[in-house]
Amino acid sequence: MTSDSRSFETALGTIVGRVEGDVVRALGVPYARAGRFEVPVPTTLPVGEDGVAVFRAFDRAPASPQRTSRVLAAVLEGAGDGMVDSEDCQALSITLPADLAPGEQVPVMVWIHGGAYVTGAGDLDLYDPSALVAEQRVVVVSVTYRLGILGFLGDGETIPANLGLLDLILAVRWVHEHIAAFGGDPGSVTLFGQSAGGDAIAHLMISAGAEGLFQRVIVQSAPLGISSGRARMARAMMQAAGTPTPETPIVELLALQEQVERAARRFGLRGGMAFGTQYGHPPLPLESDRDAAWREAASRIDVLIGSTTEETRLYVPLIPVFARATALPLVGRGIRNALVGSTTHLTYTRDAKAFVQRHRAAGGRATRYELSWAPTGSPFGASHVTDLPLLLGSERSWGRTALIGTSTWEEVDRRGRFLRQLWADFARRGDLPADATAGLTDTITLDRGSVAR
Repeated sequence: MTSDSRSFETALGTIVGRVEGDVVRALGVPYARAGRFEVPVPTTLPVGEDGVAVFRAFDRAPASPQRTSRVLAAVLEGAGDGMVDSEDCQALSITLPADLAPGEQVPVMVWIHGGAYVTGAGDLDLYDPSALVAEQRVVVVSVTYRLGILGFLGDGETIPANLGLLDLILAVRWVHEHIAAFGGDPGSVTLFGQSAGGDAIAHLMISAGAEGLFQRVIVQSAPLGISSGRARMARAMMQAAGTPTPETPIVELLALQEQVERAARRFGLRGGMAFGTQYGHPPLPLESDRDAAWREAASRIDVLIGSTTEETRLYVPLIPVFARATALPLVGRGIRNALVGSTTHLTYTRDAKAFVQRHRAAGGRATRYELSWAPTGSPFGASHVTDLPLLLGSERSWGRTALIGTSTWEEVDRRGRFLRQLWADFARRGDLPADATAGLTDTITLDRGSVAR
């Protein structure tokens, strides 16, 4: 071990991470393995010729193979720079404060990335948790899992459904069993994720095999409004897929994924996130039993859930017919506001409110937020993804993106420090201080409500 590395002794063997300033990072640690279209199983660390398991965790987890995202290309320039992909993508990365004392344990925050279940990776530079970890003295674990046709197709017969969700269960179980070796408290685990990542977290709350593995969740911009009534669409997608096999070249498989996504488009808003969780297939209950399962989980899991005020404004410029309509003189802005308002309500806000009401009525603690910060000079306003530069990444990763417009990094970081503390406070205590939004009411509002017990 060198002066810029640090070793952690786990039940699986030794994991060696690298010191990077105020934090230590152990990257790309495998938590599961699976053949294509197979249910994942826990994995071990590779054993050397001397019979000792030592894993040098210096390389980022590979991304799940994926097609190029129009959002990433148009809005988040350079987001995927330096990433490689592999079907063996079930790996996680751990970031902890460099000055943790021996025996000290701090709250754990597990990041589950979004990307409509088809794009992204836990270790994108945009998701670097170093600032959150150093400022708030938490351990952050970033998870990479199977996406798209590899992780969320399936009919339960030809191909198992929910493979990506099953990956996530094993990742969170790995955290529960091994994070103490990194100074994390396995009794204080908060899952936080955005978009599809938030949707996955809401469903992990009611997944068989995930019970007791985490205590709190932060659900950011989850499209819960399109998570139900998907069975017909899933069947149409499976029919369009035909019979892909483990031997199909990955390039052909990703081309087939495009064909499957086209089959989903006729199902309206739901087709905008074609791949996703499927009820009635392991580990999820039947859709008719879903709300009862969320009510049962309420007493065990604290919830912070919310969205931005203009979620769907991110997509308007990327859809030609909408872009043309909203560019019309005199009436364009009104069309845009009506379109964004209605689709944001139907896809995000309405169901987040219902989620909180149900959770509180069942005796749980739940807070809802709305993020209203619109970056200066951004054409997207307070849209989907605007919460992320406040929580993760750095000026290097976000500074050249269209999302933050002409905002200075000083402004982004000032608001970011506030939001990072808010999220970490929730991870520490399961609710938020009464004066949590004092001084930044132009950024976020909170609805605490009351808890029925």
